[in-house]
Amino acid sequence: MRDLAIAILLIVLSGVIASIYNSYLPLHGDEAYYWLWSHHLQTGYYDHPPMIAFMIYLSNFISETEWGVRLINVASMSVAALVIYRITQKMSDSKSALTSVIIFLSVLLVHAGYTITTTDSPLILFYSLALLAFYNVLTRAKVIDFILLGVWLGLMMLSKYTAILFVVSLLLFVLLRRRDLLSEWRSYLSASIAFVIILPMLWWNYEHNWISFAFQASHGGEGEFALNYAGEFIGSQFLIFTPIFAWVLFASMFKHRLYYRDDRLFMLSIFTLTPLLFFLYKSFFIHIELNYSAPAYIGAAIIVALALRDRKKTLVAGVVLALVLSVVARVTLLFYLPQVQDRMYGNKEAVQMLQTHRIDSDAIYADHLTLASLITYYSPDRPEVRIPTSTRFSQYDMWDSGSKFKAGLYLSDGDDLEELEELFERVELIDKISFVLKDNKSKSYYLYRVY
Repeated sequence: MRDLAIAILLIVLSGVIASIYNSYLPLHGDEAYYWLWSHHLQTGYYDHPPMIAFMIYLSNFISETEWGVRLINVASMSVAALVIYRITQKMSDSKSALTSVIIFLSVLLVHAGYTITTTDSPLILFYSLALLAFYNVLTRAKVIDFILLGVWLGLMMLSKYTAILFVVSLLLFVLLRRRDLLSEWRSYLSASIAFVIILPMLWWNYEHNWISFAFQASHGGEGEFALNYAGEFIGSQFLIFTPIFAWVLFASMFKHRLYYRDDRLFMLSIFTLTPLLFFLYKSFFIHIELNYSAPAYIGAAIIVALALRDRKKTLVAGVVLALVLSVVARVTLLFYLPQVQDRMYGNKEAVQMLQTHRIDSDAIYADHLTLASLITYYSPDRPEVRIPTSTRFSQYDMWDSGSKFKAGLYLSDGDDLEELEELFERVELIDKISFVLKDNKSKSYYLYRVY
């Protein structure tokens, strides 16, 4: 009970600190985009499944400020940490369980997960819950375990399409170690429950010609072979999980061959390696964002905790290094935002500039989905914004009625005068705001009145 109490205290402290920290950071454009979804609830969206919109919809009842939008991060990471404790405790003991929580909460990847709202937040939440349910299926096999596995699988599939990697991992383990589950009727109960849960999302895609699936297939499509992307991906894993923990993880799985010792460790290895190997393969062709491989580190935290059970010095060194990297990253993001994340910088000020020129009859336009979402979020009356100029297809195009453009204001982060003149009768630049970024580069916002 003492170890559990300490784990809960650490999780609560992490959540409180993250919420306070999050209140000082302006929204990223993607976060505003997902927030906008929460005011247009659907069973599917062009870019992603709907879970992030549903979760932000619930957090809106608490607060729609920056920290409120990011509450789903705090809740998802906190629950995932508690689930990691439970899985580790079942596999070993409460001491190792507490260690796994400390490892999970200390690494840079999780600190980033506590901060910026992405579809990985609900994915990590339901990924961890599904992993616990699957472990229970393997060890005690009660009907409730199969039911919960189906529920968490379904909700995970509503979170992000890469949840399919969990299913791949599960099937690999079953085929290699537990083929008896293929003849178990309760396994098909799990599959049926998951299917029923994702059916509305599938139906939305069917009604829209599978547009969301097509976008994700093209979005993650292969480019030209490039070793630099793969090198960046491999190096980043040692950064986000720290060099010490990453070394212990890979040494445990390959050098010490955990999968030969114990089915439980083999299960964790499968659920860790499958997403890592998949994104490693993709990294030979396209740039992979750091958060893509996040679910792999749920099982990884447990593997490392078990491997370091009798290696206290290595554990302490890993935690200290992880916290140093995480604190440096947080401080840098908070105080040097223009240099490290310029996409989050200046947007609020640009919207304020727009508000000073706005009159009641103005229609509002923007050049991109992120800026359009930020205008709605940071404007007191939450206006509808349209995107008249050429940009990538998004949910805005699906919402657009196709009605004629009216007179109003157009905000962009580039000079769009020529394209606007083809769309409107008259266009005039009425204001501009610029910011200095790193290496003396600047970022400018242009405000046009269009007639």
